Amino acid sequence: MGGIWPAVAVGFVSGVLSGAFGVGGGLVTTPAVRLLLLRPALVAVGTPLPVIIPGALVGALTHARHGNADVRLGLALGMWGVGGSLVGAWCSSLVGGRAVMLVTAVFVAWVALDIARGDSRARVVEGVPQGETPPGHLGIAALGMLAGLYSGFLGLGGGFVIVPGLTRWFGVPMKRAVGTSLVTVAVLAVPGTIAHQLLGHIDGRLALQLAAGVVPGALLGARLTLAARERSVRSGFGVMMFATALWLAFGELSAGAR
Repeated sequence: MGGIWPAVAVGFVSGVLSGAFGVGGGLVTTPAVRLLLLRPALVAVGTPLPVIIPGALVGALTHARHGNADVRLGLALGMWGVGGSLVGAWCSSLVGGRAVMLVTAVFVAWVALDIARGDSRARVVEGVPQGETPPGHLGIAALGMLAGLYSGFLGLGGGFVIVPGLTRWFGVPMKRAVGTSLVTVAVLAVPGTIAHQLLGHIDGRLALQLAAGVVPGALLGARLTLAARERSVRSGFGVMMFATALWLAFGELSAGAR
C-alpha cells in the first residue's frame, strides 16, 4: 500500500482501539504496518511506539475527566515498567522480527481467551467499584515490570498486559482499568521509543502519518467506551485481541511459507 492515507487510516483505527480499550493501539498498528503497509518486522515493532504516546495521552485525559482513570496508579505502573521496556527492546533485536511477531500473536491470543473465560471479580454498584483489591507495592511492581518488558519486546504499549492484570488480579472495573492503562501506556512508550530509535527500528515519516490519525481516533474511542456498558467493553476487548492474534499469526506464517 502506498501513499499517506492508508497510514492515516491505520492510525485512526488504532487510536479508536487505544481510547476504547486502553491498549495503546499497537495491537492493530504493528500487524497493519507489517501486513498492509509492508514494512520490515522490526520496523513494525518499533514505529508504533512514538505513535502510541499522543493517542494514550488524549485517551487518558478523556477517561480521567470522567473519573475512570487512577492516574497515580498508572504512573506508578509506568515507572516500574521503564527498565523492563528497555530490556524488552534490546531482546527484540536479538531474537529477530519474525519470532517477535509470532510471540506477539500467541501472547495476545492467550490474553483474549483469559478475558473471555469470565467476568472481572469487580462489581459496580451505583458507579462505585465493589470487591476491588487495592494493589500492594509488590503487585504494582510485578505488573509494571511485566508490562514494560512486553511493551519493549513487542512494541504494543503494555496495555494488553495492564488491563487484564488490573481486572483479573485486582478486580478493577473494566472502564477504570482502561483509563488507568492509558496513563501507564503513555509512560512506557517513551523509553521504548528511545531504545527502538537507537536500534534503527523506527520509520519517522511513517510514524508522523500514523500519528495524524491516532489523536482523533483516541478521542472517539474513549467517548465510545464511556458511553458503553461494562460487559460490552469487556467483550469487545476480548474479541478485538483474539482477531488481531489470528490475523498476525496467519500473515506471518503465510509470509514465511512464501
